[in-house]
Amino acid sequence: MIKVLDARFVTTAVEPKGYPTDHTAEVAFVGRSNVGKSSMINALTGRRKLVRVSNTPGRTRTLNFFDVDLERGGVRHQLRLADLPGYGFAKASKADKAQWEKMITTYLEKRHRLEAVVSIVDVEVGPTPDDLTTLDYLQAHNRRVLVVATKVDRLTKAKRKPRLVELSKLMDLPLEVILPFSSTEKLGVDEVWGALLDTFGKSTRV
Repeated sequence: MIKVLDARFVTTAVEPKGYPTDHTAEVAFVGRSNVGKSSMINALTGRRKLVRVSNTPGRTRTLNFFDVDLERGGVRHQLRLADLPGYGFAKASKADKAQWEKMITTYLEKRHRLEAVVSIVDVEVGPTPDDLTTLDYLQAHNRRVLVVATKVDRLTKAKRKPRLVELSKLMDLPLEVILPFSSTEKLGVDEVWGALLDTFGKSTRV
């Protein structure tokens, strides 16, 4: 059982000089607009309004950092979450898209404390071309990736496992690195935290 002790906003940044300067292990959350990224982070932290949830896709236009204190098995851990702007937002101008892409790629390539990336896909929609491109990009830059399939509450329980198998084939990934998640049902919260803590090892202990 993993317990969230505290979760708090740290800062907003658009370029490296604005990144937090201490050495907390960091995990980034990426996904297309309207995939449920903000709701997922709120569900993980147990805070309804830690991240603003908007009905307007593409609302997040900066890198937003949050610190989370966790406890597992009597051991305390601290992780920093980096909420990245959603991609694939059709209504954005070319100039805005180029600016966001530069901001995101600079972070993903240069951030030395970034130890894993949570790549979020919609379990019903499946991986879009943008999702597959992002996954290839992350793998090309040797980033550890955990794929989370959100909105599984929209599927009957009998259809969830077969759908995850389909997703693993579509993304050419082992089934065990794709975790089902539902912000509505709070399904997958412990599993995602557990996978991240196992990935980071002792570097998150405080």
